[in-house]
Amino acid sequence: MIPKIRYGTRSTYGLVRYLFGPGKRDEHTDQHLVASWNDYAPDPGRNPDHTIAQLAAQLDQPVKAIGNRAPEKTFWHCSVRADPGDRHLDDNDWVTIARRIVRAVGIAPEGDTAACRWVAVRHADDHIHIAATLVRQDGRRADLKFDKRKAQAEARQIERDYGLRQLNPGDSTAAKAPTSQERFKAERTGRDETPRETLREAVRQALAGAADEAEFFTRLKDKGLRVKPTLGSSGDVLGYAVALPGDRNAKGEPIWFAGSTLAADLSLPRVRHRLAGGTPDQIVSQRTGGARTTWSAPARGRRAASGVAERAIAPLGSDDDSAAAAQLVGIGEVLDAVAQTSPAATRAELAAAARSFERATRSHIRAEQADTRALRSAARGIIQAGGALGRGEDGGATAMLLSTLVLAAIAAARWHSARGHAQQAEASRQTAEHLRAAYRKAAAVPLQALHTHGRTLPEDKRRSYEITIQAVLPHHLTRTDSETRHDALAATLAQAEQAGYDPKALLQQAVDMRELDSAENVNDVLVWRLRRLADLPAQPGPTSPLPKGSTGRTVPPARRPGVHGAPPPAPRPDTPDARNRLPRR
Repeated sequence: MIPKIRYGTRSTYGLVRYLFGPGKRDEHTDQHLVASWNDYAPDPGRNPDHTIAQLAAQLDQPVKAIGNRAPEKTFWHCSVRADPGDRHLDDNDWVTIARRIVRAVGIAPEGDTAACRWVAVRHADDHIHIAATLVRQDGRRADLKFDKRKAQAEARQIERDYGLRQLNPGDSTAAKAPTSQERFKAERTGRDETPRETLREAVRQALAGAADEAEFFTRLKDKGLRVKPTLGSSGDVLGYAVALPGDRNAKGEPIWFAGSTLAADLSLPRVRHRLAGGTPDQIVSQRTGGARTTWSAPARGRRAASGVAERAIAPLGSDDDSAAAAQLVGIGEVLDAVAQTSPAATRAELAAAARSFERATRSHIRAEQADTRALRSAARGIIQAGGALGRGEDGGATAMLLSTLVLAAIAAARWHSARGHAQQAEASRQTAEHLRAAYRKAAAVPLQALHTHGRTLPEDKRRSYEITIQAVLPHHLTRTDSETRHDALAATLAQAEQAGYDPKALLQQAVDMRELDSAENVNDVLVWRLRRLADLPAQPGPTSPLPKGSTGRTVPPARRPGVHGAPPPAPRPDTPDARNRLPRR
């Protein structure tokens, strides 16, 4: 159940006329009063002797009585809408709901005979409108502090009491939703979404990995947006506004949206705060020095981002909430970068994932004093590399990155849930679902190639790798039925061994990187970790040469002791840190 509150300065008569009228597209039917402040208010919908003017005059009487002391905003308007999947609510239900809402927000407190005048009008099956004047009958102004928050809290309780769909409680950090007028206009003009939503996504994408303010504004213009800086008296830029070409008002003027009205974290001061840490390109390039130059720039950028995203998950299991909140913002930038450079097969799901995760990046925990340069630089590298192909090394590297981002989204859901951020936790879970769908598409071809390779291994080799897998993986993760055969994992271990790695030590290192209980497919997670650690091609071809070692890896890989002189990996702790456990994905 969604209550939406607005304040008005136009006449109460105009509002009442709209509520009892046919609607903008004849969508109003059976317009009638279901409740009022005294149960005797005129009902122009059901009683032919009553008029809209009579009802408006009775509502306005306390306002008129105080003359020029009347407030600038004279009426309060709240629509209360049930979910489409909810059961039918009759007039008696809506009477009770209306009275609970006006009592909760302070329009008509329980037992207050001098409270504001109000009416509840029903002109559709699924919602009512509550209209109230903002002057009490004793001449005092209504005290409606935190009315939106109170209305939402009461709506959550009504959902529980009536057995309706329960929505997540908000915390006032969500971006402003499009107005009904914006939605109607989008429908009339054939748009899939409102200009507000299009602009918010475009601004967010322009910010992903931007090095400085100048580059941010240049990217906005490159996306075809109108950009207008807000200048102070000294000539300094204090803010900015953007508009879509062709989106104009009735006077033919562009419709501008300030960054802060698109989302609080897109205001210029917040943008500057995010850019303040800088985005040195060297961070990613130093960590991908061993990546083969024969791989495309998009593939190298995605492989680098995989390692950076893997490390960014760790703060989500720590006690440093500020650092964790900052990592979520950085992960959001990586998602925005991937979404706008992804191949066609995964583009829609990744765009949906980025839109969902936007909600997960905002809470009342401020992202302060945390270094997100690595994530921002990873996003920048993805943007600068350009569009990735859906095949070859590009496709495999995309699957590698998406596998890690699924884990990041799940970690975000757990972090938000632990702190009572219901909407952000749900947004993170939705992100994970979109990422899973994109991953399945991106990983289908490279994993099939690895499965084929694994099935063609000599039987003695295959048996040796199976013994290694059984020895290293925890017992409950080593099922050997036909549905969970380790073909791709065995193929990866074989390629790593030919490259000079100790298969058992390398697999142990991959297992120790993070717990695996949350993995939907343990084999997939380990395959991508191993291929990144050993610098193996993400998309092996039938004649791909096997690497003979490389340098500059994110994590020093496990080499054969005595051959390459590397010490064995550190022993795995018997009991993993509970803070690093993630919910099952």
